[in-house]
Parts: sequence; C-alpha cells; structure tokens
Amino acid sequence: MLPKLIKHILAATPQSQEVKISGWVRTKRDMKNLVFVEVNDGSCFAGIQCTFDRDAAGPNSVETETALAALSTGASVEICGRLVPSPASGQAVEIAASSLRIIGEAPADSSSPVEPSSPAEPSSPAKTAIPPYPLQKKRHSLEFLREIAHLRPRTNTFGAVARVRSRMAFAIHQYFQQNGFQYVHTPIITAGDAEGAGAMFQVTTLNLEALAKGGKQIDYGQDFFGKKTFLTVSGQLEAETYAAALSRVYTFGPTFRAENSNTARHLAEFWMVEPEIAFADLEVNMALAEDFLKFIFNTVLEDCADDLAFFDAHIEKGIIETLRQVADSKFTHITYTDAVSELEKAVAANASVFEFVPRWGCDLQSEHEKYLTEKVAGGPVIVTDYPKEIKAFYMKLNGDNKTVRAMDVLVPRLGEIIGGSQREDNLEKLCARMDEMGMKAEDYSWYLDLRRYGTVPHSGFGLGFERLIQYITGMANIRDVIPYPRAVGQANF
Repeated sequence: MLPKLIKHILAATPQSQEVKISGWVRTKRDMKNLVFVEVNDGSCFAGIQCTFDRDAAGPNSVETETALAALSTGASVEICGRLVPSPASGQAVEIAASSLRIIGEAPADSSSPVEPSSPAEPSSPAKTAIPPYPLQKKRHSLEFLREIAHLRPRTNTFGAVARVRSRMAFAIHQYFQQNGFQYVHTPIITAGDAEGAGAMFQVTTLNLEALAKGGKQIDYGQDFFGKKTFLTVSGQLEAETYAAALSRVYTFGPTFRAENSNTARHLAEFWMVEPEIAFADLEVNMALAEDFLKFIFNTVLEDCADDLAFFDAHIEKGIIETLRQVADSKFTHITYTDAVSELEKAVAANASVFEFVPRWGCDLQSEHEKYLTEKVAGGPVIVTDYPKEIKAFYMKLNGDNKTVRAMDVLVPRLGEIIGGSQREDNLEKLCARMDEMGMKAEDYSWYLDLRRYGTVPHSGFGLGFERLIQYITGMANIRDVIPYPRAVGQANF
C-alpha cells in the first residue's frame, strides 16, 4: 500500500496516532529545547510542522539529535511521530516527532562555505562537496528559477502551478468523456501543415550538413519517411477524420510552432486541446466552448482553492473573482464587423486608446480583445464571422463570400482563449479556397475524401493548454506554466 501523503495527514483527525511522513525540508527553527521542522511533499500547498521536544527525548534521541544537527533546507527526510492538535494558529494538526532520518545527502546551508576538495584527492562525485542548496527561504525571481527548472517545482509558486496543471489536464478528460467524446491520439510527425502558415519544425534523418558540404541536392525520397515531414502544429485535420466516423472526438497532446518569436506569450512546444464534432454548426460549437470553460473554471475553483488563494494573494490580485464571474456569466455573442465598429467608436472618442488602430480586415490584437470583454460586454465574448483572409483554409465560407464561420472566445484580463470554426464541408468551395491560398490539393487528398464520402456539417475548436493555465494562475510568462519550456534559443534540460 502507498504511504499517506501530507495532504491526507493534514485532513485527518488528530488522536495521537502514529504517523510517518516523507518529504523535503522547507524550514528549520531551533529554539533551545524545541526544534520545528516544516516538511512538504508537494501533495498540497501546505507543509506540516514537525516538533522535536528535547525534554521528551526517546530511545532514538542520539541519532535524531545528530540528524537534526545536519538538517538543512532542501534535505529529503523521513519523520515518525504522533499526530496531535497544533497550538499554533493557521494549522489544525502537527506531528510530535520522535525520530528523523535524512535520506541521501543533506544539502549545504547557503551560509556555510563549501570546502574545495584537497589537491591530493582528485575530485569525484563521491568526494566533491555538495554546493549550497539554491532555494533558500527568500523570494527568488522567476528568471532565476527558469535557470534551475529541475528544482523550481519545490517552490510554492511552481508547486502550485504543477498541481493546477495536473488537475486541469484531468478535468479536460473528465469533461469530454462525460459528454460522449472519444479520445484520439493524432500524429506528432506529419507531412501537412494544418494551419497553412509554414512555421513548422522539419523532421529528417538525412545528414543535411554533409549534403550541403558536398553541394548535393536533397532527395527526400531517401529520407526516413520518403518525403518531407514536420512536427505537427495541430491535430485538427486528423481529428476531423475520426469525427466523421465516431461523431465526437478530442485530441489533447503536444504541438509545435517554429515561430521566431521570443516573447512571454509564445512557446515552440505546447499542448493543445482540440475537440471535433460531427453534425454540428457554429452555434453548437459556441455552446460547447462556453460550457467547457465553465466546467474547467468551476473545477479549479472547487478543487484547487489553496493554490488559487496563493496566486490571488501573491501573483495577480482578483484571479478568483474573475474566474467566478466567467463561470457565472452568459457569454456575449458579437460579429467581427460589429466588434470592429465598437472599437472604431472607442478610437473616435479617444484617438490614443489603442496602440494598433483597428480597421475591418485586420486581425484583432490583445488590446482590442480586452477592450471588448472589459468595456463593451463586461464579461466573456464570442466574436464570430471573421474576414476569410485572416483565417485558415478549412473554415466554412459565409454567403457573403467575404467572411467565414469562425469564432474566437475572449475572456476578461486575457483576450482570446479559444479559437474555432465550423469546417467547410462543401468539396468545391474547399478546393477553391485551397487554390486561393496556393495549397496543393494532392497533399490533402485524404482530407478532401471526407467531403467526397458522407460529408456532414462539423465544427471544432482549439485551446492552448498553457494559455489556459496562465489565465487561471495569473503567471505573466507562458514559460512558467510548462515544466520545461522550449522557445527560441532555449532547449535546456
């Protein structure tokens, strides 16, 4: 049987029962006859206080005292004792500890100098002094913590991010499974560009460096797959094929964009949630997106309350209230044309209200999206019917031949959180659109077959998982909501 986690012990009724915990030391305070050690195992935000009373020392007192003397922040420990009511405020229980065992090496305290190895003794992993533990009890900058991404989960901030991320991943599966969706694993390696934007990482086993030095032409027929292949930017097109057989499907996996964008909003590797539904128009798609977000936000409010309280207090004020408002709101629907009209009214009243002046035909910027949610609608907004020139080839053309049945879900404080559309199910119109965009129909023959054999109206959307976690936690940089960020010039760990 698995040992009890600290979150389970904290929820137990204290009856002087014997307990054993394992975890990492957060703090140690030595007060003459009492030593207080706070231990956290990552299972919840709070740690548990373990109190060692020297006046009540037991048979293991010598070993325990030796271990206490060597104890430092970051050490991994196993502590046994009795679970008792805590006299201190802010915690219901604590452990009246009787024994302590340090597991592995205890990190050096940051105040203690690290002794260099003797010149007579060559440095080796066994003999080299352990450097001070980088995470001492003080505030560390997020930039510094990115440099030690292998240790940052032990901090309050990144432990909370990891728990929220885990719960939200499970909630996504819960929602779709409860609503009759089948989970489909779409390929990571692909020969097609789902977005038509060309920002893709190439996959090859050819020795391109040797070919370049030899001045030889690249023959992709000799490559592993016999053609040019890439890391996927989206699982949508493949998901559509399964929606055309299973009615409701979703993907949830890694996607890749080779955009040379070194900002706090972009990653080269990130996770996407992409449901696809057959026999569904844009109205059904909008209703699904709204219901999905409300389920996600209600889940995090209920199941991650302690972590959210930390984010609300220390990362961004008002997060909890914003999430509650979105979960309780009726999403406003507005067309792109009407949205631009509202933005133009704002410019007429104040010419400097936006950095980017809005006009019909432009892609909406974050500042425009935030204005629509916070000033126009006072809540979440779904913008529909965008100009076809700024949207992907697969979106269904409206009767005006200028706009497509696209939708973007906008939320206060962020802007776009979901993008989707009704897909073009008319073969002739889809081929014409691909031709307009210079795409080769033969590269997508399998995709066009869906329109040849039993075509149906179908819709879907995409949600960037890291963007969702950013919104929930208030973390300003997207690199801080994924365990090991991949971005321009960054592939560490």
